[in-house]
Amino acid sequence: MKHLTGPVYADLRERALRYIHDELLPLEKECGLGPEDPAPRHVLRGVWQRSHQLGLLTAALPTSLGGPGLSTVELCLLKAEIAETGALLALHVLGELSGPPRIGNMMPLATPYQVDRFFQPVMKGHKGICFAMTEPHSGSDAASIRTSAVRDGDTLVINGRKHFITGSPFADIAIVLCVTDPDAGPKGMTAVLVELDAPGVSIDDTYVPMSGQHIDADILFDHVRVPVTNVLGGFGQGLRLGMARVNLNRLLHTATMLGAARKVYRMSVAYAQTRQQFGGPIARFQAIQHLLADMATALFACEGMMLHAAAKADAGDELRMEASACKLFISERCFEVADKAVQIHGNLGVTKNHPVELTFRQLRMMRILTGTSEIQRNTIAREILQA
Repeated sequence: MKHLTGPVYADLRERALRYIHDELLPLEKECGLGPEDPAPRHVLRGVWQRSHQLGLLTAALPTSLGGPGLSTVELCLLKAEIAETGALLALHVLGELSGPPRIGNMMPLATPYQVDRFFQPVMKGHKGICFAMTEPHSGSDAASIRTSAVRDGDTLVINGRKHFITGSPFADIAIVLCVTDPDAGPKGMTAVLVELDAPGVSIDDTYVPMSGQHIDADILFDHVRVPVTNVLGGFGQGLRLGMARVNLNRLLHTATMLGAARKVYRMSVAYAQTRQQFGGPIARFQAIQHLLADMATALFACEGMMLHAAAKADAGDELRMEASACKLFISERCFEVADKAVQIHGNLGVTKNHPVELTFRQLRMMRILTGTSEIQRNTIAREILQA
């Protein structure tokens, strides 16, 4: 893929992989972190700040915001390689769960006060941030949110509950999508910056998704008061702000899926060549060969599809249909790759927290998160019929 990348990418890639192998994986071992253990907050902050020192935390940002200005193609390739390492804390290297990628498109909308108080600490790895939009009754239907922010003089009083918010267990700040004008429909929604240690804010992290990762939680707001100066982008702009990068984000998520699927594919090839049954390696059986061939074919198709869409994004083309098509196809094919990896590994593949079993669970979730396969099909169909 060298013809698709430049020297800046090559340097970042080398730095990221060296950091993961030389520092991050040993750190996980030193801390005794297992696949389903919550990482201590001080450990995560250390990772964020070290990533900032290495120029990795802002790798997803344009040069105008202090990033290296990677192309979408380069960013997809980098994210896939990082995911392929299998590091438990891999998603924190580029700040994907609670760092600069969460706020990059919002920085131009922030006031100087908001940049200084909220965004700069995130950019430097001192604080984490999350985007709180979904609610228990409101998933893909973002326009149906009920969390309210009622103005009282120079403050807003927030009440409501946000559900399954990625990054919230270890975030310090949330960008909360609230209803500020109940009669205005989607135009009555506003994004508000809320510090999660404010009175009336609580985190419910008692549930754990099937992946076992402690990266999602609910945020509860009980008469939480914040200054009106915390409104981000202006009143009534919340939904537009929240949906502004949804297409690109869906595409970028596919890189993480691809990296995880590649990892278990390569493990499967190695296992098939070494696992002995009936006097030889199981790789000599055509049944195993066909599973591996199907896995390789699916990964080839997924990578080509992702990079084609990324190239369109870099060209400034509309990405709505392509992003949904990528999310749909790649999430389903990568899960199938993981399913075949489980089959090849046999009893190991169904052993809880074996890397193959863990990846199987994680990739199954990706057919739900960031928009279900059904929602992607709706979007694709709408784009086709409106063309």
